[in-house]
Amino acid sequence: MRRRLRTAAFPIHRHSVPQVVLDAGLVALAYYLAYSLRFDGELPSRYSDLLWRTITFAIFGSLFCFAIVGMYRHWMRYSSQREYLKIAEGTVLAVLVLVGYVAIVQPVMLTSTPDGLRPLSIPASVLVLYGLLLGALLTGSRFVAHLIFMRGISGWRTRRDGRKVLIVGAGDGGHLLYAELRKNPDLGYRPIGYVDDNKKGSDILGTTFELDEVLEDVEPDEVMIAIPSASGELRGRVVRACREQGVPVRTVPTVFELLQGGNHLTRQLREVRVEDVLGRNPVRMEIESVGNYLRDQRVLVTGAGGSIGSEICRQIARVNPSRLVLVDHSEANLFEIERELVGERHVLTSVSVLADVKDEERMREVFAEHQPEIVFHAAAYKHVGLMESNPIEAVRNNALATRALTTVAGEAGVQTFVLISTDKAVAPATVMGASKALAEWAMEAANTHFPETSFCAVRFGNVLGSSGSVVPIFRRQIAAGGPLTVTDPEMTRFFMTIPEAVQLVIRSGSLSNGGEVYALDMGEPVSIMGLAKQMVEFSGLQVGRDIGIEIVGRRPGEKLHEQLFNSYETPEPTPAEKIRRAARPAVDPAWVDYVFDKVALLVAEGDAAALAVAVAELSTGRATPAEPSGGTAS
Repeated sequence: MRRRLRTAAFPIHRHSVPQVVLDAGLVALAYYLAYSLRFDGELPSRYSDLLWRTITFAIFGSLFCFAIVGMYRHWMRYSSQREYLKIAEGTVLAVLVLVGYVAIVQPVMLTSTPDGLRPLSIPASVLVLYGLLLGALLTGSRFVAHLIFMRGISGWRTRRDGRKVLIVGAGDGGHLLYAELRKNPDLGYRPIGYVDDNKKGSDILGTTFELDEVLEDVEPDEVMIAIPSASGELRGRVVRACREQGVPVRTVPTVFELLQGGNHLTRQLREVRVEDVLGRNPVRMEIESVGNYLRDQRVLVTGAGGSIGSEICRQIARVNPSRLVLVDHSEANLFEIERELVGERHVLTSVSVLADVKDEERMREVFAEHQPEIVFHAAAYKHVGLMESNPIEAVRNNALATRALTTVAGEAGVQTFVLISTDKAVAPATVMGASKALAEWAMEAANTHFPETSFCAVRFGNVLGSSGSVVPIFRRQIAAGGPLTVTDPEMTRFFMTIPEAVQLVIRSGSLSNGGEVYALDMGEPVSIMGLAKQMVEFSGLQVGRDIGIEIVGRRPGEKLHEQLFNSYETPEPTPAEKIRRAARPAVDPAWVDYVFDKVALLVAEGDAAALAVAVAELSTGRATPAEPSGGTAS
């Protein structure tokens, strides 16, 4: 992408006043020295008179010429070979303008001689000396400023021919990145300054709101965002400014990525992803603090190899449980998370168990052997379209297996049981959503049956980066040349990153007293159409010209907008920011047992049609825990 052409309407940038003043002095010095050297310090009176009559124009005329060629678009400390060429152009132009001025005004510029009054012109030798001296003084001043500044900012070890890097963020992350670039000159980067909204200093070139102007001033080869916790709005502002001028931009990893990947920050710099600029502020929690209740505890995670389950395992491992039991029915997924935890992170307390949560007897064996004190139940089928085609397996895995697992956990004396739920369980319109709503009711009923165990559920929406998420789907479609498929131009969804969701899940486990349904505050819903357009633009393409967006229509049961609470639920705050509790009428355990017995019978019989009727009842709200009398499941 070509950089945007600069406007010539005002060719002097806002920081150039000291440079203009310095150059005015250098012009005056060069002009005076040219006369003095030409006449060995003894100026004839007529040339002395000519010198003082023309020096004012020489100064202002030269400054005007310097501005015209673009010498004041950048700070002199960032002077490069291109800047020195501009000095040569400006000097030649200044000399020619001076000659023209004297030639035009000469008839009225007379001086007394023994022969009477006669016009004067500047000797050619004076003009040559003036041009040489002026060029040398201007070049020398910029070289010295560049040398002093670059030594102060980057030290002698930084490569002088490296790529110029502008760092966004002058806090701890920015200074860490700067130190890494200085310490490793072979990386080929040369930091030239910071951009920061909240700090001041000689090395801070402006704010992110002034980034357009800063980019024009210093012309960096690359911009690096060094604020791991930067909001999506700030990242978006930086990315837009850089994209307009064709400057590549990368970002340091989040705190989670940094902790997971070693000590060298520059190795983890990555391209800014669309999830970085969705416009919502990231959730920040100290996992060592909010997850302290897991320390020295035996923790079991189902679905440990999945997108959410694996991140739960990573974060729990950081708080040093006495045992971390990884349960998954996928051999490949279980192998990957085990290899990561044991082989890369050297977590020696993890135990991998290949088991299916639908097998109640197998789960009893696992609980008896490992005696977990805290359980995170993340195993679930979640792909809406696929579950619509396989409703029996959806209900068997998401609902019946959850009910069985809560029974096993209660009988085993588990202290805390956390169910990972979804916003699709709210007013469910699909088999997947209905199966997760049933799972929530199973959790609440189990809390009545097993009061010694604190059961809770945690709802959240779409998780960026998880399998089946819309972002990787759009990426694959862009890579294939399009089109991007959007179900409805008005559709919106809640989004959250995997680490954020897992932080809040772990925090919810510490809040539970039993029977709660928590919902994570995911900010404002995001337009899927807007997301698609952003991703196309992030790829350097244009919608319509390079790649298309196709409206394919909503699938059966797919909602236009998701919600986090049912109509019969009241959101209530909790001690934890970003977590709300869904206050709702208590469920009747007997009614839940009745519903599950009916659903289990339909699943056992393989009666998909009757099961669809039960799902329809749930989706229309006739079978809710607030109205147990309408709770026939068939």
